[in-house]
Amino acid sequence: MKKRWIIFFVCLTLIAVIGWFIPDQQEIWELSDNVSRTDIAWMLTATIFVLMMTPGLSFFYGGMVRKKNIISTILQSIIAMGIISVVWVFCGFSLSFGDDIAGVIGNPSTYFFMQNVGGQATDNLSQALGLTIPIALYALFQMKFAIITPSLITGSFAERVHFSSYLVFMVLFCIFIYCPLAHCTWHPEGLFAQMHVKDFAGGIVVHASSGIAALVGAIFLGKRHNVGNQQPANIPYVMLGAALLWLGWFGFNAGSSLHADGMAVKAFLNTNTAAATAMMTWIFFDCIRGRKPSAMGAAIGGVVGLVAITPSAGWVSTSESVVIAFITAIISNFACYIKNKKTAVDDALDVFPTHGLGGIVGTLLTGVFVYKYEPSLAEEGVTHMQFFVNHVLAILIVFVYTFGMSYLLYKLTDKMITFRVSEKSEEIGLDRSQHDEHYGRLREIAEYDDRTFDTTSDD
Repeated sequence: MKKRWIIFFVCLTLIAVIGWFIPDQQEIWELSDNVSRTDIAWMLTATIFVLMMTPGLSFFYGGMVRKKNIISTILQSIIAMGIISVVWVFCGFSLSFGDDIAGVIGNPSTYFFMQNVGGQATDNLSQALGLTIPIALYALFQMKFAIITPSLITGSFAERVHFSSYLVFMVLFCIFIYCPLAHCTWHPEGLFAQMHVKDFAGGIVVHASSGIAALVGAIFLGKRHNVGNQQPANIPYVMLGAALLWLGWFGFNAGSSLHADGMAVKAFLNTNTAAATAMMTWIFFDCIRGRKPSAMGAAIGGVVGLVAITPSAGWVSTSESVVIAFITAIISNFACYIKNKKTAVDDALDVFPTHGLGGIVGTLLTGVFVYKYEPSLAEEGVTHMQFFVNHVLAILIVFVYTFGMSYLLYKLTDKMITFRVSEKSEEIGLDRSQHDEHYGRLREIAEYDDRTFDTTSDD
């Protein structure tokens, strides 16, 4: 076990050594004339809000698992703030937004180690995107999206993975799945951008990709042992997490306007409306089906609404945001029921039925509603049907690519470090077996102690 941590440390050391030789670029931090101080203030705020979503997600997921896995589940989200930030600075931003290569990936040398990323908004990317904020601030804003995306996946394989193998998978996912999809969708010369596919804040890039990867992870790892009728360990944690996600999502969606303008206000309004609509739809639909209104249902429903409106938040009308949230909440609710009652897939925290399907349905409804808000499409000869079909094609491409690549990455990671913990480690809980920590009093694992379980072993 010690060897794998030496390898991790050596990799980080190499990155630090490379950084030593990167030349300083003091001159690029002078703000260019086309930069708006108002937009800077708003986008700094939005970036902070998006980062807050990751701790929110950690509580949202952490409260859903069993008590013996709360710390490990929270850490799996929080650690992304560390490792993905380093990857993003090193090469992630360049792979996502560097000079276009074949419409599917950015040139890794364009912004390698954040070279040419400063207070300017005059480079080719800034001009193509119409930025009025420094390119460095845009890179920071996009970094927070890259951080939360692999964190979303953790809910599917909760309670049964080695922490070290998860770190490897996160890096591979960021480089080989997230960055290409971000480039295809948000770079002006990307494949989906050229197809006129619209994704305002990450329905494809964040939610569809993470949801599909989560589905693959649940299939690849198999079911947990002795789960029984699992009860959430801490529902107040879930509610706290959902509230932080709702709050942070205002930066996620309204910030994706990239300006302090009317579109940001519209996205803000639609985000709140969709979350509220989906929350109430989820609760009422549960009650119609004979269940009691629950805190868990309210939290999950609200998050589904946030996911659903993400790809179209700044474009659609407020009334259309209600329709989008209503439809998506019903579909996701049914999907959760089918997954739990009709399949053997152990997606522990319903990541695919909520985030995956939410992103997919929201993207398809973007193809339905957004056309009339983009007059340039008709001018270019794109019909409404073509616009919708392109969104369907994009979802199919994303599904096939993400499913296949995710499986390969899980397989590759498993070859390097066994992905799944032993049955014994799973029974004692990942808090103890992976981190030698515990939350509260763990009566369910009282039969284990340091004499019978070596917390320094691979498991």
